[in-house]
Amino acid sequence: MKTKYIICTSYLAASLLLSCSPGNKNEGLETKKYCISQDLKKDTRITAVSMQPIEESITLTGEVESNSDKTVPYVSMVDGVVADTFFSLGDYVKQGQILATVKSASVNEMQDDSQTLQAQLAVAKRKLSAVQSMYKDDIASQKDLEEARAEVNILQSNISKTRKNMQVYSAGQSTIQIKAPASGYVIEKNISKGMPVAAGGEQLFVVSNLDKVWVMANVYATNMRHIYVNQPAAVKTLAYPDERFSGRINAVSQVFNENERVLKAKIIMDNNNMKLRPGMSADIELPIKTKDLLAIAVPTKSLIFDNNQNYVIVYKNDCDMQIRMVNEISTNNNTSYIEGDIKAGEKIISTNALLIYENLKSNITQNKK
Repeated sequence: MKTKYIICTSYLAASLLLSCSPGNKNEGLETKKYCISQDLKKDTRITAVSMQPIEESITLTGEVESNSDKTVPYVSMVDGVVADTFFSLGDYVKQGQILATVKSASVNEMQDDSQTLQAQLAVAKRKLSAVQSMYKDDIASQKDLEEARAEVNILQSNISKTRKNMQVYSAGQSTIQIKAPASGYVIEKNISKGMPVAAGGEQLFVVSNLDKVWVMANVYATNMRHIYVNQPAAVKTLAYPDERFSGRINAVSQVFNENERVLKAKIIMDNNNMKLRPGMSADIELPIKTKDLLAIAVPTKSLIFDNNQNYVIVYKNDCDMQIRMVNEISTNNNTSYIEGDIKAGEKIISTNALLIYENLKSNITQNKK
């Protein structure tokens, strides 16, 4: 009886060990693969990796400025008081568009001058007519005739000059119209209704064409050796953190800015989409060095950091993906250079990588249970 009990116990223990052994842990269980859903795949980017030279980069701070070659400030040409304004900061205006009116004593003076000159011209013409008659009768001399004609010509010239001045000032009844000097955006406004203005005083507004803008990068002494004309640059702003605007360094100043103690590097940027506005702060990424070493280059966003280790997800098809452990050699703001069990030409998940990684990891855990 005792022997029988020992045999049965041994058999039960062996059965338990067999069922728990690694080679049989999934026996009798249905293993389900994780597949990317069609909705998720629409927003998922798959990238083929390649061997590339390792590039380093630096990031400078800077600010977007208007193109001074296409920026026009307006200063009042007369003394007066602003009667009204018809624009706001940031408006797009066309050349010749009326932006404001100014009441000015200069208008009355020009109108009075014009009337006075007209009266003087009428008298001068009558005098010329009389001198011409006397000249025909040999009563007036050639000199008298030429003087009478000169007086008429001078008065006509002064009247023409006054009219042109009134046209320049767009003078009406006691007011002057201020018109846009060029087409573009109003990037500065220092004028309001009721405000006194002075001839040759402060700028009333500034109009700038923003099809191209300047990004002025701050170059500290430690970075001077890395900066050169025609160097490619990638610009990022807080307003559009996921977008990179490409340009090249057009010029580097040779004198340090007295206030900031930096050199200024000018980057001319196309701004057809109007996403770069004067006054925006910007980060400027510049490539500074290329090493001789080649490595697998992957988008930085494709790397997954978990438990003090980096991973990528290798994609074969929607239901066949592998988590691969990799080591990061170098990185810049957009590209990471890695080594590990991955070859050039293989495809990896470069967006939504973390979400897919968590799903794959969760599915592996469930299958082990």
